[in-house]
Amino acid sequence: MELNIIRTGRAVLNVKDLDASREFYVNGLGFIETASDDKHLYLRGLEEHNHHSILLKKAEEPSVEVISYKVYSDSDLERLESLFSSKGYQTKWLEKGEQYAIGRTLRVQDISGLPVEFYAEMDGVERMLQRYDLYKGARVQRIDHFNCMVQDVEKAYDFYSKELGFACSEYTATEDDRIWAAWLHRKPSVHDVAFMNGKGPRLHHVGFWLSDQLSLIHACDVLASMGYAANIERGPGRHGLSNAFFLYLRDPDGHRIELYNGDYLTSDPDFKPIRWDINDPRRATFWGHEAPDSWFEEASVVQDLFADRTKEIAEPTLKQRKPTFVI
Repeated sequence: MELNIIRTGRAVLNVKDLDASREFYVNGLGFIETASDDKHLYLRGLEEHNHHSILLKKAEEPSVEVISYKVYSDSDLERLESLFSSKGYQTKWLEKGEQYAIGRTLRVQDISGLPVEFYAEMDGVERMLQRYDLYKGARVQRIDHFNCMVQDVEKAYDFYSKELGFACSEYTATEDDRIWAAWLHRKPSVHDVAFMNGKGPRLHHVGFWLSDQLSLIHACDVLASMGYAANIERGPGRHGLSNAFFLYLRDPDGHRIELYNGDYLTSDPDFKPIRWDINDPRRATFWGHEAPDSWFEEASVVQDLFADRTKEIAEPTLKQRKPTFVI
């Protein structure tokens, strides 16, 4: 069964204060505000022609409602529903009109317990790529990927590669060759989703693509001048894994956002995944400096799609640890 999943689509995050979120995302990072009301804030990057790539919803506590993938057509949604149902997963349909600006969607709690959504249709809007007069903050261009903390990376890797048709670009392995983290893609870049070993299921971060490295550095200056210096968690720096230039930020509710630029093409059918040893310090930061403890320990809790609560998190199957760094 051929599934045509195109790319990472959108993230739906629950936040406590929409005004505080608007100040951070729109005025600080430079997202375009497509629409809003007293309970919703729809945002997109300058390059994006779809209505939004991040939806912030007012809630009593921060959490992740769902992470989404765009598929080619409605028939792909039917095939996905058939696949998940055949394997015993409970699914949930939201018909067109039940959500603003987005068409029929299929939701499922995936093999790791992550709330995942698939959709084919979203309203179109004006692309702001050449509206340079509107560029500000980090000048965010488009959504790029999700990174998720899961209890069993190999189980997630197997399901997404064998059942959903994702390909692996790079991975980290332990001394006994167990997969510690994996970067999987549908679009021809390094990843649409990464799975990392840790307490899960949780969303570690949402990655957004920037046009150049200077935009990341400029974002630091803008955020610091606005009083958000403490929200800069890690970077700027360059990953060994993916080769990307990165900056990790925490929004006012603690959700982690990565600003990202500089990975590479993965479209060739004979592309071979790159293996990194877990104790190689260059994999996380090519320049060798260590990430803060919060980067390994903290992540956003996710919602249970079929109950009015967040999913419980549990210890990973592999012993959780930070890699040994030699600087």
